[in-house]
Order: sequence, then C-alpha cells, then structure tokens
Amino acid sequence: MSAAPLTWLYVPGDRPERFAKAAGSGADVVIIDLEDAVAAERKAEALANALAYLGAREGGPAVHVRVNDPATERGRADVAALAGAGADGLRVPKVESPRALDLPGETPLYALVESAAGVLAAPAIAAHPRVAGIALGEQDLAAELSITAESALDHLRLQVILAAAAAGLPPVPMSVYPHVRDEEGLLASCVRGRSIGLYGRAAIHPAQLPVIRRAFRPSAEEVARAREIVEAAGRGAVALADGRFVDAPVVARARRVLDLAGEEAP
Repeated sequence: MSAAPLTWLYVPGDRPERFAKAAGSGADVVIIDLEDAVAAERKAEALANALAYLGAREGGPAVHVRVNDPATERGRADVAALAGAGADGLRVPKVESPRALDLPGETPLYALVESAAGVLAAPAIAAHPRVAGIALGEQDLAAELSITAESALDHLRLQVILAAAAAGLPPVPMSVYPHVRDEEGLLASCVRGRSIGLYGRAAIHPAQLPVIRRAFRPSAEEVARAREIVEAAGRGAVALADGRFVDAPVVARARRVLDLAGEEAP
C-alpha cells in the first residue's frame, strides 16, 4: 500500500509561470487555485491557464485544481471546462451537503469543509461516491465560529477525521499555515495535528514543504520500534523483549508507521 500524499502545494491560477516551479518543488500534489488566490477579474484567465497546463504537462506530481464554489456561475463554468481536462482531482470549496458534489465529469473530488453546516454534514459528504478525500478550510470556519482556541479547532478536526475514516478515505491533511516565515510555529502546529490523527499539510510556499515532511515523517526511533513489532508478529510472538504486548491493533499501527516512512514491512 502506497502512503497517502504528504505535501500539497497551492499555486495561484493567474501565475502560470509558477506552475512548473511548483511541479518541481517536491510536493506530492500541486493545486492550481482558481478560487481565493485569484481576483474576480482574472478568474477566466486563471481557468484558461490551468487548462493549458493540464493539456501540455508530461509526468510530474499529481495536479489538482481548486475550482470556485459550484453554487456560483463561475464555479459551474470551472467544473464544466475541467471535465475530462486531465486533472487528477478537483478540490471543491464550501461543501455543505453531498448534493453539492453531484457534479459533471468523472474526476475524483476532494471536498473542502469550511462552515458549521459542512462539519455537521461531514459523514454524508465523505460517503459521496465521487469523493476521494476531505479536508477542513480552517480559516473560514474559525472566522464563522469566532474561534481563537486551538482546542476548539481540534474538536472540529476530529469530527472530519472520524468522517473520513468511517468512509474509508485517506487521512485528512491539515489546512494551510498562513505565516510563511514562521517555521517553528509551522512545525509545532504540524506536530499537534499529527497527534490527533491528521496527516500531511497544504502549503502556500515551497519553503514550507521541508518542515511539513519533517513533522509528519516517523523518526528513526519510531521506525525501529515499528520494525521490531512487525518482525515479532511475523514470528508469532505475543510480547516483545521489554514485555510490551503485541496484538493486531499494535501490529497494524506499526505497519502504518513503516508505510509512512516509505519502508517495506518485513
């Protein structure tokens, strides 16, 4: 089983000169943004840029496109134009019900939950047959709910994590960290997210990618411990030398650590 994407890099759709640089940044997924990063008068141009890039690209990382809200005329035009255009995924903003995902085309959809209504509907959204992933839009959500405490955001994150897991979706990546130069803050935020079950993160600048990888990749100690557990399970052992009990959930968690580290399980 291949690991889920770890890094997702946004690039504004009206800056086509940055598309190739983003693809060469080492990000697992490049997201061409037609929504928040683009002024209203340049959205048609941004869509044309995305279509041109998708039509000409050869290899490289997965490319997703964040469309405008499909409830708007601009969003519907984005979705219609991108159907069959070769994107590896469409990121759909402001999803509040599974009906919002009944869109033309067959491109996998990544639902962005950015409101209280969206959080409450997260299980149904995650279960939609076109949905390949789900994530929180934390900035909009925090503004709507007047949230300033990280603990309150953790509660909302856990609801989406549970919805994704119940639907058999990949782990939920973290929302963007807006302070590009604050590497310590980014690292601490990623470590907190990892501790509650989030995996990977969207970035707004290539400089954030190494910090995200560092936060989410298992340490050498974690990998060694996981390898020991899997090897013991393969021998039929029920306990390690230090007395730790090895049962199926422990082994599954150890295999997950090896998968995240890019290692083949023994």
